[in-house]
Amino acid sequence: MKVSRHMRAGPIGAAFGGLVLISAPLSPAQAATADRPQALPGTAAQRPANAIDLGAAPSGELVDFGILLRMRDQAGAEARLSAISDPTSASYGKWLTNAEFDASYAPAGADVAAVESWLRARGLTVRKTLPSGMYVEVSGTVAQVEQVFATQVRSYSWQGQTLRAITTAPSLPGSAPARVRSAIHGVIGIDQFSTLKHPAAVEPGPPPGSRYGVQPCSGYFGQLIAQNKPTAYGQKAPYAVCGYTPRDYQSAYGETSLLAKGVDGRGITVAITDAYASPTIYQDAQHYSTAHQQPLFRQGQFSQITPAADGYHMVNACGAQGWYGEETLDVEAVHAMAPGASIVFVGASDCASGLDEAWAETIDNHIADVVTNSWGDSTDDITMLGASYVAFYLQYSIEAALTGITVNFASGDDGDQTDGGADLADKSVDFPADLPFVTGVGGTSILIGAEGQWLGEHGWQNDYTSLKGGAWSPPPPGNYSSGGGGGTSQLFLQPAYQVGKVPVSISRYYGGAPMRAVPDIAVVADPNTGFRVGQTQVFPDGTYWAEYRIGGTSLASPLLAGMVAVADQARNTKLGFINPLYYQMLYTPALHHLTAPTSPIAQVRTDFTNFVDNSQGVFFRLQTIDVQSSTLHDTRGYDDETGVGSPHGPMFFTGEAAH
Repeated sequence: MKVSRHMRAGPIGAAFGGLVLISAPLSPAQAATADRPQALPGTAAQRPANAIDLGAAPSGELVDFGILLRMRDQAGAEARLSAISDPTSASYGKWLTNAEFDASYAPAGADVAAVESWLRARGLTVRKTLPSGMYVEVSGTVAQVEQVFATQVRSYSWQGQTLRAITTAPSLPGSAPARVRSAIHGVIGIDQFSTLKHPAAVEPGPPPGSRYGVQPCSGYFGQLIAQNKPTAYGQKAPYAVCGYTPRDYQSAYGETSLLAKGVDGRGITVAITDAYASPTIYQDAQHYSTAHQQPLFRQGQFSQITPAADGYHMVNACGAQGWYGEETLDVEAVHAMAPGASIVFVGASDCASGLDEAWAETIDNHIADVVTNSWGDSTDDITMLGASYVAFYLQYSIEAALTGITVNFASGDDGDQTDGGADLADKSVDFPADLPFVTGVGGTSILIGAEGQWLGEHGWQNDYTSLKGGAWSPPPPGNYSSGGGGGTSQLFLQPAYQVGKVPVSISRYYGGAPMRAVPDIAVVADPNTGFRVGQTQVFPDGTYWAEYRIGGTSLASPLLAGMVAVADQARNTKLGFINPLYYQMLYTPALHHLTAPTSPIAQVRTDFTNFVDNSQGVFFRLQTIDVQSSTLHDTRGYDDETGVGSPHGPMFFTGEAAH
C-alpha cells in the first residue's frame, strides 16, 4: 500500500535491551481512576489525501475486527528472548513451548473471559479467541461499533476501492469494568486503511494471462549478447535471462551437495501466509516440479488452511488474481530450495484484517517452524498504521521468536521509497519487515553461469531506459524502477544484535538514538534475474498452465525460508529467531559480502508490447543493475541494501567450513 507521507512520531515507548516496548500496561487502579471514556491512542490511522469521503458507512453493514489484549511482562519476555537467541549463550535455542509462553506472558484467563463477556454484553459477536488470548476476533454492525467505541465509521473511495475508516480513535466507555479497561490494548481492523496489504512482487501479480521472460532472452547470465542493439557503457549488453530454475538457485547458493545427501528440509514445516487461495495451486506446483526435474510433493507434504468457500471478502479491492500469483510464487520457491520440507499454505479471507488474523493464528497455533510473508505496508509511519496495529504485530512477533519460529517478511520493492532519490522526504522502510523480532529479507541481482556457478551478486536497485529510434533514451542508466527495500526504522530502537554491526550513518540516519535497520539479509529479487514460475492462467486463446519470470522480495522471502528449513535439518535443530545468528555470520565465509559493481552492469530486457502475446510485437529496455541513485548502497559489512549479505553455502546451512 503506497501512501502519502505525513509528519512522523518518534520511537514508540522506551528501550529495553535495545528493543522497543509499545507501552506499559495500565494497572487496575489507573484504569478505574475515572468514569470518563478511555481513548485507545493511535488506533485511527490517517487517510491518504486523495481518499474521497463517500459519507457515513451504512449502519447495518457488518464489520469484522479484532480486540488486542496486552501481554503480561513484555519486558521480561524480551529479556528472556535476548538470552535464548544469543548464539554465545548457554541457553541458546531453548525455545519455549506455546504453553510455556501462555503461562508467563499471555493475558490472564480471567482478563480474556472478562473482555469476551463485556463484548457480548454490548451485542457484539465473539467469532473466535486465539489460543494465547492476545486477540479476540469480533464482528458487529457499523451502528454497534459506533455506539460501543464512541467513534464514527465512514466510507471512502481510494484507488478504485471503497474502504472503511474511522474519524476518531475508538475509546472504551467509562462504564467498562476496570479489568476490561486494563486488559484491552487496542482495536484493529475497523479502519481498513491501516490494515490493507499488498504483495511484494515484481512484476506485480501477475494479472491473468501475463508473460514475462520473452525471447530473445538468455539461458544463463551473459549467454546471448544483443549484438543488434545499441551499446551501453561502451559495450554490447547481454539479454536478460529467461528466468532461473530451481537447479540454478540451488547451485548458486550452495545447496546442491546437501540435497544430494538428503538434506532437503525434511522434518521441517514452512508456512506461507497470503490472501485468498489459488484454485489450481497443487496441480500447478506438481506440473512445475515435473517440468524442472524436481521432487513432487509426497502425500500430505502440502496442505492448505483456508476459509470456507463463502468466507472470502474484498475480492475486487484486494485483487485476488494477483494473490493467486503470489501464492504460486511462494509455494514453488519454498519447494525449490527445500524439496523435502512440508508446506502449509494459510490463505486469509482478505488482504486487510483477515490477513492479520491468519498470520497471528499461524503463530498462536505453531503451525510451522518457519513462516514466510511476502506482503506488507510501504511505510512505517505510525500515523498511517496506527499504534494498535503496530502493537499487534510486535506482540505476535515476540511470541513467534520466543517459541522458536523463524519469521521472514519481504522488505518491499520500492527501495528507500524515494523514487530513486528523487524525493528524499518520502524515505521509509516497510512494516512489518522492520519489526525487531522478524527477519527483513532484502533483494539482490544475481549472476549465474552456464554450470549454475555463482558469478556475482549485487544489491537490487534498477534503472530502465527504452529503445527509441535506434538509441537508448534517455541515456543509461535511465529512470529508477524498483529495488529491495531498506533503510532505517522510525518505529523501533536498535536491537542488541545490530549493536556494533550497523554503521552509525545508518542507525542514526534521522539523528537521535540508534534505530533498527533493515534488511537483515538478502536473496535474489531482481525480476530480470528472477525465477521461472508455472501457473494456470487465463489467456485470450484459453486457460492453461504457462511459465513466466518474476521477482521482487516476494521471491527473496520464500527462497530464504526454504534455505532456513534446510539449515534446520542440517544443524539438527530449530534455528527459530535467527537474526542474532545472521549478524554473527557477518564477515565469515557463510555469507557473500556484497558490494556495488565496480563498473556498470547492464542487460537488455524483452517484453511483449501487450504483455500477453506477440500480436503487437515486442519492445526492449536496458536495465542497469544496482544503480547508486538512492540512499541505499551495498558495501562490505552491513549495509541497508543487502544487510549482512547473501547465503554462501554449504557453511551457511551447516555452520561448518566446506571441505
